[in-house]
Amino acid sequence: MTVFPPPVPPPLPPARVDFTGDRGEFRRLVTRGAALELVTFGFYRFWLVTDMRRHLWSNTSVDGDAAEYTGRAKELLIGFLFALAILVPIYLAYFLVGIEFERWQSFASTPLFIAFYAFGQFAVFRARRYRLTRTVWRGVRFWMDGSGWAYSLRAMLWGLLVFLTLGLALPWREASLERYKMRHSHYGDLSGDFEGTGWEFFKRAWGLWLLTPLAFAIPLLAPFLYAEFKAREWRWWLAGIRIDGVSLSSKLPHDAFYGLYWKVVGWSLLLFTLLGSWIAGCTALVMRLTGLSIEQLFGPEAGTSIPLLLLMAIGYLATALAFNIVMRVYLQRDLWVKVLETTHVHGIEAAANAKAGGELASALGEGLADGLDVAGF
Repeated sequence: MTVFPPPVPPPLPPARVDFTGDRGEFRRLVTRGAALELVTFGFYRFWLVTDMRRHLWSNTSVDGDAAEYTGRAKELLIGFLFALAILVPIYLAYFLVGIEFERWQSFASTPLFIAFYAFGQFAVFRARRYRLTRTVWRGVRFWMDGSGWAYSLRAMLWGLLVFLTLGLALPWREASLERYKMRHSHYGDLSGDFEGTGWEFFKRAWGLWLLTPLAFAIPLLAPFLYAEFKAREWRWWLAGIRIDGVSLSSKLPHDAFYGLYWKVVGWSLLLFTLLGSWIAGCTALVMRLTGLSIEQLFGPEAGTSIPLLLLMAIGYLATALAFNIVMRVYLQRDLWVKVLETTHVHGIEAAANAKAGGELASALGEGLADGLDVAGF
């Protein structure tokens, strides 16, 4: 009697990634947060970023289960203060060199740029490590090991090659750096990997590279080209992610971000127009009340017109506040949703028995990234 092995069950269908958050709720959250940033001279941003991540993470569900963000604003604040202790002496040393040895200042700029670029890449790696260790799904935490300085060295060498090839080596840079990050990323006791290649990315984006000079000649093309590039990059990146037997796929269309980037452009033009009108109106008002001419207001004695300076400062701050709201709504929340709604997870059953592992990372990387203005979300 022949005994046949039990039949292998067919693979489960791809799991959906859903987003259930309310757009109005997120807009109110960032509007209130931006106002509090204004009155706290920017220090509320640590609490705002934490609230934004909690909103996005908790409303993102994979196979019916939502993620959880466990980071705290105090961690980001402490990380930022530690980063200041590192960065301020560097800024101060460069300033003193510029004063004492003015002819050396241009030479000092090169090592300063290299140092900041190295710190920036270190910060990018450590900030991602922090965010992963504060992300939990089905009770199991993501985590990350690896060396931030090793990543920084790779990024610097690849950056030099990209510069020497006028950007042609960018796809291979992105593939190499992402492979390093993913091979040091884990979900519990499951290990990550990245199978995307530079050649695959190049085939998706080489035409845009050829069109880049046109964007400088015709600025109206720039939002289209950049939106096209980011959509192709997202789709390539998602397709390359692996966590043991789990993989992703995306059907993100090439024109998915056109509307988002043009809305940002439109809002930016409107905000700068309103700012110009505000400054013109304030100038006319101060001229009428003080009897000063336009030359007196904006000439050598302009510093004496304190009311006008205060009114202009209010206008600049209000514009920056509104611009931050626009960026967070369109290029963080709405972009997040567009990516998620076209993404599927394959082999989700491989993560069913994942066991906890790894350790929490400090927020120093986030602080450095914030101080160097290279912070991702």
